[in-house]
Amino acid sequence: MDVLALLDDPLILIFVILFLGSLLGQWSIKGVSLGLSGVLLVAMFFGHFGYGISPLIQNFGLSLFIVSVGLQAGPRFFRMMKSSGIVFGILATCIVVVAVITTVIVSYLLDLSAPLSIGLMTGALTSTPGLATGLEATNDPIVSVGYGIAYPFGVIAVVLFVQLFPKILKVDVEKDVDRKVRPGGKRGAPQSMTIKVESDAVHKKTLKELRLDRNNSVVISRVVRGERTFIGRNDTVVLKGDLLIAVGYLGDLRQLRDRIGSQVKGEVDYTDHLLLKRITVESQELVGKSLRELNLRATYGVTVTRIERGGFEFNQSATWRLEEGDILTVVGSEDHIQEIEKLFGKHEHEETNVHIMSLSLILLVGMFIGMIPISIPGFGTMTLGVAGGPLFVSILIGHFGRLGPIRARFYQPATRVIRDIGLVLFLAGAGTTAGEGLVTVVMEEGIRLVIGGAVITILPIFLGFFIAVKIFHLSILHSLGALCGGLTSTPGLGAVNSITERDDPAIAYAAAYPFALILVAIAAQILAVIL
Repeated sequence: MDVLALLDDPLILIFVILFLGSLLGQWSIKGVSLGLSGVLLVAMFFGHFGYGISPLIQNFGLSLFIVSVGLQAGPRFFRMMKSSGIVFGILATCIVVVAVITTVIVSYLLDLSAPLSIGLMTGALTSTPGLATGLEATNDPIVSVGYGIAYPFGVIAVVLFVQLFPKILKVDVEKDVDRKVRPGGKRGAPQSMTIKVESDAVHKKTLKELRLDRNNSVVISRVVRGERTFIGRNDTVVLKGDLLIAVGYLGDLRQLRDRIGSQVKGEVDYTDHLLLKRITVESQELVGKSLRELNLRATYGVTVTRIERGGFEFNQSATWRLEEGDILTVVGSEDHIQEIEKLFGKHEHEETNVHIMSLSLILLVGMFIGMIPISIPGFGTMTLGVAGGPLFVSILIGHFGRLGPIRARFYQPATRVIRDIGLVLFLAGAGTTAGEGLVTVVMEEGIRLVIGGAVITILPIFLGFFIAVKIFHLSILHSLGALCGGLTSTPGLGAVNSITERDDPAIAYAAAYPFALILVAIAAQILAVIL
């Protein structure tokens, strides 16, 4: 049997590329790996020898990938726009703007074509959505060549920077975080503190009358009085000598402690009929609703103290809109906890609970919007296209969670499955198409491509870090986390996490990432017009 002849079958070719690409992506050197971008490199190899993937498969994968990205970014994007986390959004914007300006300068100085320049920028920023948008905007497979050349350097440069720069500066990153406050005064993960009430000013006041301002993260989960324990409700009366079990960010907890009494160290010995339980959001009826709308304290007599999403833990917020798979830490009596478990749906997860009708409608509406011409004074007319249109619509619908019959929040592992399948199909198609001219382009452009990609990577890294530390006065860890988010570098975040056990970098990354994700895609379309 002729093995090479089997590759003429499109289905076999796809799975061979996916297998070899994922195998290559798993190889790690000093903790650095290509991940799913290994599929792109393998596909380019096959493309050089004349093998090709149908454009239909490529566009199908692109559509799935872009929509899953938008659905994941939507809930966080608009919430960050309204919160103190906007600082991280501004930082991500600065990084992308610097990258765009650098790309324009490099393009003119090195006389590179627009598709190659866009590919270098998206590779330097390790942004696959940017690659997708650039390919769609230019309709030129050479974009993938630029991406494939710049991507490895983009990954390695960020990882080396975040690991080496703190050592070069000789900064103790742990102490640096303690000295500096993240925007909004909230640092690290939510913590618990037991506070003894000693102030006459709060004696016989209700918890509501403590008047914690709306930006304060503290939640009083329990009030302990002798051998009795009360749930922390707005109408719960506080007396001198009571112990308050409070959950929140450390700065806010200390502020409350200094105002009403003193901290009780160690374990508190008391009889507690209240339970603390982690409950997973499973009910579709609750997806997209906020904690304020559910009003769990008044209706069910329970308090939500923390929320976990995607492996990250956050302090509860009344405006937080639920997604399927969110894990709530809830305090209440046993019978009330049981009611809450029924409310949120106490059953086994289904990994593939994707709502096909909703997914199809989002794609259709997005594609229609992507066809609408947008006039840019001085630059002509552009469209969002089959990448930008679905991205815009999925972000918008992802924010609300549900619009009429359209459901936009699926169980998170299911969304990741959609994203990864779409991504590898898109990369397989884009890679084989780009591989046809890979050797020719590299031989003609040579060292210019490597230099261009390096410059587009290095300048945003150093300028972004300078802006974070010197202008926004962020800690080193927050600066590095936001830098990785602004460069959409997940390997970079992994490198930051290797130098600290704190979750501050991950929080900064999560705040900056959605902004960069969207802005790079928009920047790729703008560059296609102006270069």
